[in-house]
Amino acid sequence: MQTIIQGKESYRQIAAILKGIKSKKFLLVCGKSSFEALNIKAYIDSGCPEYIRFSEFSPNPRYEQVCDGVEAFKTSGCDAIVVIGGGSAMDVAKCIKLFCKMSTGENYLKQDYTDTEIPLIAVPTTAGTGSESTRYAVIYYNGEKQSVTHNSIVPNYAILDYSLLKTLPLYQKKCAMLDALCQGIESWWSVNSTDESKEYSKIAIKIIIQNWRKYIFEDDELAAEQIMLASNYAGRAINITQTTAPHAFSYKLTSLYGIPHGHAVAICLPVIWSKMHDENSLLQESRGKEYLRMIFDDISKAMGVGTSENAILSFYSMLKDLEIFSPIITKDEMQILVSSVNPVRLKNNPVFFSEEDIRIIYAHVQI
Repeated sequence: MQTIIQGKESYRQIAAILKGIKSKKFLLVCGKSSFEALNIKAYIDSGCPEYIRFSEFSPNPRYEQVCDGVEAFKTSGCDAIVVIGGGSAMDVAKCIKLFCKMSTGENYLKQDYTDTEIPLIAVPTTAGTGSESTRYAVIYYNGEKQSVTHNSIVPNYAILDYSLLKTLPLYQKKCAMLDALCQGIESWWSVNSTDESKEYSKIAIKIIIQNWRKYIFEDDELAAEQIMLASNYAGRAINITQTTAPHAFSYKLTSLYGIPHGHAVAICLPVIWSKMHDENSLLQESRGKEYLRMIFDDISKAMGVGTSENAILSFYSMLKDLEIFSPIITKDEMQILVSSVNPVRLKNNPVFFSEEDIRIIYAHVQI
């Protein structure tokens, strides 16, 4: 069971947590430069037990970098992990925890995953992925995206300290928030949704819709606290359901055009939502067409609008206000994009998309 701690400067509870788990030395996983700008650095340096810092990883962390982190953890005699940062730092920390007791003579990704029981404390510095409460991590092996999934990598503690959002660049705030909103929406319509996940989605969406303007345009502290909470709820929802088509469509947009993940997902979601209204679409949702219509209506109500069509228009309006624009896709790039969509992610989507559907969706993403 995960313990979630909230509030301004709640990061000051890290030392007490480490003392409670009897940690003598921990591995600190954090970004190379972003960590230096945070108030938490002084606290970690002066108020916590001995630690070893690991920051040698890129924004899309590579397998070899995780291996370096595993080596640092083992050779330094660490007994716990604290991760402070965004999604990439979280991914690295989770994989270090999962791999640190495996055989070094074989690829970690090919070995059986088991719970290493290494305590993991997660302190997010962005409000977007909700990774601090999920069983997922993403790393790259030989240039290919690898999804790592295991229940044991859900951090034991998640510290939601909204004061750590203060130094985020505005564009990064926008993209992260949009990722949280998309995760809330996708999880709600996922074929894997449950009553629990739908409740998490509802909370996340309502909070974001009520607070995003003050968070983005007024730098309001209370709004920041609420957006960080919403991000966590969206993460908890996705932890149950996994992501759907908008995420599947987004990954190649990120690598091809250098668009941040939240930006890429957000420009795909309303187009895909609109396409799912096509009466000729092949349903993958076993609970039926009427159920899916009801879900679309419930999402729309959570967004504060009456109908699914209005919700899509509202989403487009939000993107315009946030100045989130789409790339121009060339003919050659179109084929790359169509071929890139992960069919596994599409299985979670309530509606099936053919190759021609995928092409049509990408064509409308750029409008």
